[in-house]
Parts: sequence; structure tokens; C-alpha cells
Amino acid sequence: MNLPPNVTARAFARLAAINAGKAPQALRVAVEGGGCSGFQYDIRLDQPAADDLVIEGEGQKVLIDPVSLPFLSGATIDFTDELIGARFVVENPNASSSCGCGVSFAM
Repeated sequence: MNLPPNVTARAFARLAAINAGKAPQALRVAVEGGGCSGFQYDIRLDQPAADDLVIEGEGQKVLIDPVSLPFLSGATIDFTDELIGARFVVENPNASSSCGCGVSFAM
């Protein structure tokens, strides 16, 4: 069974700030082959597709396509603002290892 990812209030709040004053777009979190560890995250603004899992909060939407869902089962999607930069991050319990930048992972 694939548990949907959890999206933190901080991630929804940042998405709301990005969308403020314009037509809102959803945040798509997908998994693709590649990256230095085998898989990589593709995080971007997008519109929903018919078969997407849509996670809603604070008037915002996060999209997960059906191919990516098994890789993101039980993961947490968050937003971090640190000295090295601000970005959306995925804390994935399914990853056996990840690269230093946190963009790619292995299973």
C-alpha cells in the first residue's frame, strides 16, 4: 500500500507566498531516473493532470503523478530556508542513500 506523502504547513505557506497575487499553480513533486544516486526529484510549478494525486492545504495544491507515488510513499515534503539557500525538500524514508545536495537518491 502506498501511503501519500505528508506536506508540512511550512511547505504550503511557502507555496502560498509564491502564488500570492497571481493565478495559483500547484507544486509538482516527481521522481525521475538519473542524478548521482540513481533517482532524482523534479520539483516545479505545474497544473494538475487527470491522474495526479492532489494533496491540498492552506488553499494550495501539491501534485504527485502515479508513477512517482510508490517512490514517495510516506515521505515528507517540506520547505527549508538555510544559509545555503531556500528550497523545497523531500525527506524520504524509502531512500537507502542520497547525494550531498539532497536532489538525488537510491533505493
